[in-house]
Amino acid sequence: MESLSNRAKILEKKPMTLAERAYLPAIFQGLSITMQHFFRAATKKQITIRYPEETRPFSPVFRGLHVLKRDEQGRERCTACGLCAVACPAEAITMVAGERKKGEQNLYREEKYAVSYEINMLRCIFCGLCEEACPKAAVYLQADKMAPPRYERDEFIYGKDRLVEPVSPDNRSKRGIQLTPEQAEKLRGQMQLA
Repeated sequence: MESLSNRAKILEKKPMTLAERAYLPAIFQGLSITMQHFFRAATKKQITIRYPEETRPFSPVFRGLHVLKRDEQGRERCTACGLCAVACPAEAITMVAGERKKGEQNLYREEKYAVSYEINMLRCIFCGLCEEACPKAAVYLQADKMAPPRYERDEFIYGKDRLVEPVSPDNRSKRGIQLTPEQAEKLRGQMQLA
């Protein structure tokens, strides 16, 4: 069949030499490229870091480990509305809602709270959609911490014991509630009275 453009190119197939049949030129060409990279890498600055002694600087938009925030009185902000679980594209968040009982006003902010709140860190893609979907500003992805390595799969399912922010105002994350030392002292006094 003749081509439509009439620009067909006829190629001759030359017989291969003995060296070409043994693939020696290709092997030497590959070795020369490897040696070039090997000696060039020795003169460049070192790329590898010595983790955990050294850490890379985080990007300003880095999304790290999740935290469930507390309000100014130390109560949990999460009202178990489920918007974070619905927004999660990886379906990594599960929760069970419950109603607040008498005497728990200082623990939970609203009538409804999360009895169980779990994030599967193996499924999480750290996209931040849960943080954006939360109407109560309860879920934050910390800019200064990443999920630590673990050996067992069960250790990657983070419950409220790992996610809820510590009560102490001094241990709060850098993102979210920013407290001055005076505000932290005032909050500490309020929590001791309650």
